[in-house]
Amino acid sequence: MDFCIQLSAYYPDHRLGGRRLYQNMLDQAVLADRLGFDAVSITEHHLINILLMPAPLPFAVKIAGVTGRVKIITSVVVLPLHDMRVLAGQLVCTDLFTDGRLLLGVGRGAFAFEMERMGVPLADSREKFDESLAVLQALLSEDEVSWDGKYYRFASLTIMPRPATGDGGAGGPPMMLSALRPQAIYHCARRGFHIQTTPLSGDRRRMREQVEAFHRGRAEAGARGDALTLSLSRVAFAAAGETDARAKTELAHHYYGQFDNVFGGPGLVERGLIAPLPRRVPIEETARNLHICTAPEMVEQLAPYAEAGVDRFILNVNFGAGQTETLESIQRFAEEVMPHFTAAQPSSPAHSA
Repeated sequence: MDFCIQLSAYYPDHRLGGRRLYQNMLDQAVLADRLGFDAVSITEHHLINILLMPAPLPFAVKIAGVTGRVKIITSVVVLPLHDMRVLAGQLVCTDLFTDGRLLLGVGRGAFAFEMERMGVPLADSREKFDESLAVLQALLSEDEVSWDGKYYRFASLTIMPRPATGDGGAGGPPMMLSALRPQAIYHCARRGFHIQTTPLSGDRRRMREQVEAFHRGRAEAGARGDALTLSLSRVAFAAAGETDARAKTELAHHYYGQFDNVFGGPGLVERGLIAPLPRRVPIEETARNLHICTAPEMVEQLAPYAEAGVDRFILNVNFGAGQTETLESIQRFAEEVMPHFTAAQPSSPAHSA
């Protein structure tokens, strides 16, 4: 099982500033690259102070410029917010500028507050996503494309420059679909797509249902399924000790109060700051379902993911801890947890706050 650091921005108030916000993420990417992590991932979100990244493709290029080998995953580019004719060209360039290290994760969007204010209500996003995905695939794999659909109508055109050959002879970087429901995971894998998913703050049973759905779909994809991978994201933090783990769990519980607000909640946001709402679940349940613990406990907790067949575990470490503590956690994870699951041997670089 490989590991990835999710560079998901947490912007608690306006005083932090965008320069410091994204420098923190770059420092995490540099450390992950040095320590032997397989990848880093970046979200696309607008208008809100969690997971904030309005420019994922330019940031992917920036990350490539300060790292040497780590893969760069978009988690995810929200297709309904983009014109595929523009995005296709940007993806070709990003793939080139990152020296082929880009893994393109795509999705339909998740937060009603964000999607409605960007002009694509969640109720419409599934239909628009499906057509956008078909258009994007055509633009990247065919020389001449015309379209006559609900959301796209255009005469014959060619995206330039042409993309490098990707998975299965298709154009562009490897493509991963984001899906949460097991049935959706099954159908996407059956169609031959790599999958990104997350149980969010759900329990281990939810994770197993998602993984089993992926394996069913991959098995039915025929030869296309042989190379498919499953990446799974979860809040995970290698704490310095039990006291530190309890403190970080409290931060994560507060963070999820904001997440719940915009993910299926009322969407109470003022000046870009999401109101933290009381969680419906007690903090003890949050502690059980997330992976905020010491390194030995982390090894034990992650073993079921490897046994179930997760190919890449994505750690969301940005939920309110300070940057120095977060970098220390990333290094602790690489040195004390990763060797139990992967042959990668981390170095021990000094890092700065």
